[in-house]
Amino acid sequence: MGSPRRTAMKLFLSPDTIKEYREISKAEGKTASGLFRDIFSLYKREKLHKEYRVLQDYGIGRMCALKISEAEIERLILEGR
Repeated sequence: MGSPRRTAMKLFLSPDTIKEYREISKAEGKTASGLFRDIFSLYKREKLHKEYRVLQDYGIGRMCALKISEAEIERLILEGR
């Protein structure tokens, strides 16, 4: 069963970006890989949040189009369970 498998990845960045990235990782007390993992996790969270907002907006639009209240929605959800 061993340790988790890791794969190297190449990123092509400008020298200024690399310098700033290294400064940030050092200030945060993280390795370059650790900082990248944090950045990627934040990106995924933000993406999910945007998708959730789209669904919420859709639901609000349907609620307004059907002219039903939040209380009615809750009742309908409970009935459907």
